[in-house]
Amino acid sequence: MPTTRPSADDLLILLEVARSGRFSRAAEALGINHVTVSRRIAALEQAVGGKLLLRSASGWELTPLGERALAAAERLDRVLLELEADPDAEPVIEDVVRLSAADAFSTFVAAPAAARLHRRHPGLAVEIVSATRRAAQHRSGLDIEVVVGEPRVVRAQAFRLGGYVLGMFASPEYLSRHGAPGSIDDLDRHNLVYFISSMLQVDDLDVGRRYLPEMRDSVTSTNVFVHVEATRAGGGLGLLPTFLAARHDDLTRVLKDEISIRMDYWLVARAETLRRPAVAAMVRELQVTMRKMEQMFLGAEASTESRPRPAGEVRPSRH
Repeated sequence: MPTTRPSADDLLILLEVARSGRFSRAAEALGINHVTVSRRIAALEQAVGGKLLLRSASGWELTPLGERALAAAERLDRVLLELEADPDAEPVIEDVVRLSAADAFSTFVAAPAAARLHRRHPGLAVEIVSATRRAAQHRSGLDIEVVVGEPRVVRAQAFRLGGYVLGMFASPEYLSRHGAPGSIDDLDRHNLVYFISSMLQVDDLDVGRRYLPEMRDSVTSTNVFVHVEATRAGGGLGLLPTFLAARHDDLTRVLKDEISIRMDYWLVARAETLRRPAVAAMVRELQVTMRKMEQMFLGAEASTESRPRPAGEVRPSRH
């Protein structure tokens, strides 16, 4: 049973630990040392009568009691921000938002969205972690995750942000040496530039092996920008996001009518995290940027389709 009333200061320390996932990062943000952070978390656990944090490989994870304490800390933080604000001024956001997303999304959606948001709110910092992976079951230290494909999540909310298309591309040099495939049946004579199958964590991205099994790997990587550069250098046929390939005049799309694979970006976050003004503002900016990118790169694609296709469908299949 709790023996003392929880300290408001200790709750705010817990809030910083939950946001960063590390005592050392929380200490740096708060201007104290990590020993003090550890001692104050221990005092808070004694006050509430149970463990708030558990150590994991990725940092400190919240227990169910920790989730409840975090919700109280977030409410306290909002109240303090309201007291500090000028009632006659436009609401100012001062916070840190940490976001995880795949490389291409981080570069062309998250980065410009974060820059625009920071211009409006100079006290807001956005940390972008590039990672192509499934949604985490425990998301200590992350406010927002953006993943490819609809995720299965626990104690979190997930919604679709937008979509993009994978197409097959080649360099002029490659086409002059090997010729352009006339149909999907011709692909077994060509090499594929794509992800490393054995290291791919996202099932929806495994289309290279599911739908093009006869193609031999040439250059493979966990980074989509490596795919682009290897394809430009003539390493093979690259299965690339069209919004990336369109930025390079030296890439030619092949088998456009046969290979047009629709993929989706999904956003994952805890409900209480989405209520933070900084996170809510970042989500809005991501949605705006994603809509613009869809209009720019999917407009022509959609006009050539006779019907909508679910994620991962190749049109038409050879089987």
